[in-house]
Amino acid sequence: MIVISNTSPITNLAAIGQLELLQQLYGKILIPRAVCDEMYLGQPGAREIQSFSWIEIKQTTNQSLVDVLSSELDKAESEAIALGVELKAGLLLLDERRGREVAFRLKLKFIGLLGLLLEAKHKKLISAIKPVLNDLIIKAGFWVSNSLYTYILQTAGES
Repeated sequence: MIVISNTSPITNLAAIGQLELLQQLYGKILIPRAVCDEMYLGQPGAREIQSFSWIEIKQTTNQSLVDVLSSELDKAESEAIALGVELKAGLLLLDERRGREVAFRLKLKFIGLLGLLLEAKHKKLISAIKPVLNDLIIKAGFWVSNSLYTYILQTAGES
């Protein structure tokens, strides 16, 4: 299955030392050039995307689709979604609401960081979501509403 990531899942997981969860869950991850460019601006994970062989930078070829998507989204999200369309990706890793809305309209399957954590727990890659979620909030500055926080922990059986 082809899995393409936007910036947020990589930077947030890298910020808390959990980037390898992506490899454990999906094997190889593709990122478009714009995600790579965003990360070179000093984001967590910038070094890892250059050194981890399981993260591959893939150039988007459908520039007209990127241009259309860029009217609604930032360049990295636009390229990630365009790459998903081009490669018929099995999964996009997206956190931002507008990007997810566009992916939904284009009938692309996607998952956010919190869904990824639920999947990691289900596959026993992590024993508990709560400490990882707390790290994301405290160390990475990942915003989660109180109701979503409670829902994720309940879904994970950790309430």
